[in-house]
Amino acid sequence: MKNKCLMFALCVGMTGCHASANSGFPQKVKDAFGKAQLPLFQEKRAAKDFTLQSIDGKTITLSALKGNVVFLNFWATWCPPCRAEMPSMDGLYRRFKDSGLEMVAVDIMEEQPAVGAFIRKGNFAFPAAIDSDGKVSSAYGIQAVPATFVLDRDGAIILSAVGGRDWNTPEVAAAFETLLENGE
Repeated sequence: MKNKCLMFALCVGMTGCHASANSGFPQKVKDAFGKAQLPLFQEKRAAKDFTLQSIDGKTITLSALKGNVVFLNFWATWCPPCRAEMPSMDGLYRRFKDSGLEMVAVDIMEEQPAVGAFIRKGNFAFPAAIDSDGKVSSAYGIQAVPATFVLDRDGAIILSAVGGRDWNTPEVAAAFETLLENGE
């Protein structure tokens, strides 16, 4: 575990996003995400489909969430920035879950009892799953956690962000509200 912690130690300091504005979205969506310091990719990227078990035994298949905006977060219980951003993720999810936002928090290679206890203790409403063999996180090129991807309603990745952040600010909420109302 200590080697994993050292391997992902740079998750503490990484807060940047990758990419710039996407010409395929309405200007108001690009502007809203820019104000939230979450610039959209210039070109959408294909998401790698996966099927994982949630901590409560339900099957989560990424492609089955198509038609919704998907917030896909990779994390671990031992990662301080991961733990710190979870309450704000929960706030974002609770605010927009009835408007077409799906959220999946994918824990990387930890045991279900520890992950389940963490999620229950935080009273988080969003679904959490465990990538027990690391194949999903490997397919997404995860090298540091937390790492977040946002997928549009067509199931394409439109942005990625590495590092912990506050996902429940007025700017981020406005960006997701605009995407949910005006995005593809």
